Amino acid sequence: MGGRASLGRRFGWLWAAYGVSTVGTMLAFDALPVIAILVLHAGPAAVSALAATGLAVGTVLAVPLGPWVEFRRKRPVMIAADLVRCAALVSVPVAFALGLLGLGQLLLVSVVVGAADIAFRAASGAHLKALVAPEHLLVANGRFESTSWTATMIGPPLGGLAIGLFGPVVTVTADALSYLLSALGIRAIGGGEAPPPVRGAGARTGLRRDELLAGWRHILGHPTLRPMLFNTLLCNGLIMATAPVLASLMLGPLHFAPWQYGLAFGAPCIGGLIGSRLVGRLVARFGQRRVMLASGVLRACWVPWLALVGPGAGGLVLVATVELGLITCCGIFNPVFATYRLEQTPTESVARTLSAWTITSKAAIALMTALWGVLAGLAGPRTAVALAGCTMLATPLLLLRAARRPDRFGGSSECPNALAAEAN
Repeated sequence: MGGRASLGRRFGWLWAAYGVSTVGTMLAFDALPVIAILVLHAGPAAVSALAATGLAVGTVLAVPLGPWVEFRRKRPVMIAADLVRCAALVSVPVAFALGLLGLGQLLLVSVVVGAADIAFRAASGAHLKALVAPEHLLVANGRFESTSWTATMIGPPLGGLAIGLFGPVVTVTADALSYLLSALGIRAIGGGEAPPPVRGAGARTGLRRDELLAGWRHILGHPTLRPMLFNTLLCNGLIMATAPVLASLMLGPLHFAPWQYGLAFGAPCIGGLIGSRLVGRLVARFGQRRVMLASGVLRACWVPWLALVGPGAGGLVLVATVELGLITCCGIFNPVFATYRLEQTPTESVARTLSAWTITSKAAIALMTALWGVLAGLAGPRTAVALAGCTMLATPLLLLRAARRPDRFGGSSECPNALAAEAN
């Protein structure tokens, strides 16, 4: 069996649904902030506030979704989440055509899409663990990662070109359609689905406190997931916090066109594709622990260089080079860590654990995005990006702390190295 080993027709439909929705999302890369900048002429603080508030409110609304999803069949939840995201995004081009689009609606759409996204991720992670044998989880996660980076590589440049040719809301329309197609693909998976876990006695009238907190208890009580949570919170938060600030800098004072902005972030995604294709061989040769540690440390070294971006071709080359290095490291780290997290989580707690992880991650991103928006307004976008990069350099300390527990860090026997090679 090699990289083309079949995981079955049902996984094929899940993979296809993931692929089409990811392509749509990447076509609409930073669509709401871009619309706020180009249509509503919002400044850096307003753009960061839009991104942060939407994440924060959506995250609060999603807190009960993890336990709710855990005790329900997963595919209907995934389909419902796709349809909700589709409906919310369709409202943007409709309002734009009627001349009614405003920051308030963009905020509401961001909230709804964010909450639905958390529900979908919780359900899809649990469904994947039930659909794929444990020894094939790295294969499946590697394929998702390859698809994600392929879509990210072609989506933003095409999205920027489409905005230039057809207007600022065309990519949002495409993203809405992609969620509709994803819902149809998930429905086509067919077959039976294992019954969800049964709730405890006396829990019929509502969610209990222990059910709401179960995911966080598992993460915070785990000797390696706990420091890795804080590591990923900081890394993802700092990367995402710089996105609206960097967009304001590049599309504003540096006068890059939307297609150039998309190209600078899209073309380097070939690094993610390469990394995700190599991950199986790397794990087979060096082991899960070493690969996760090395790629996690290396991904922290790139963000500081973004503060040096300037106008013209040199600025584009700098951003593209930095993003190439960062994305290659992420393309290796992400599928290894996603597999490890599933291995370390009991099947009956997967949805709650993934929901808790996503909620915490999005809350951290919202907080850091808001802080960096204020910083950009006070000190300028370049200073804000530089501070994010310097802070990023300290994040490997948490990953190294997790690595002190080699018995739990990358020590699972559910994904042997010999089978990890199938990820290619």
